[in-house]
Amino acid sequence: MSEIPERPKLSRLFRLQWEETQDNYVLLYPEGMVKLNTSAAEILKRCNGERDIAAIVNDLEITFSATGLQADVEDFMQTAHERGWIR
Repeated sequence: MSEIPERPKLSRLFRLQWEETQDNYVLLYPEGMVKLNTSAAEILKRCNGERDIAAIVNDLEITFSATGLQADVEDFMQTAHERGWIR
């Protein structure tokens, strides 16, 4: 299991965008597209290389009036890192 970057950033191989025909956010890459659920899209929108994971979690908790998101965000970040979505 590789370590999640301290300040995650979307990999240059992927582009996050709203896809009207999918009515959803997607990750585009040369070989295709990944349709994201709302939570994944909200996390990835915040992966700009400037925020650390704690700041991302804090922003999500404020934005969605939620608490206790740390473990879920870290789990997603691990998966996203393993898939090469973030660096």
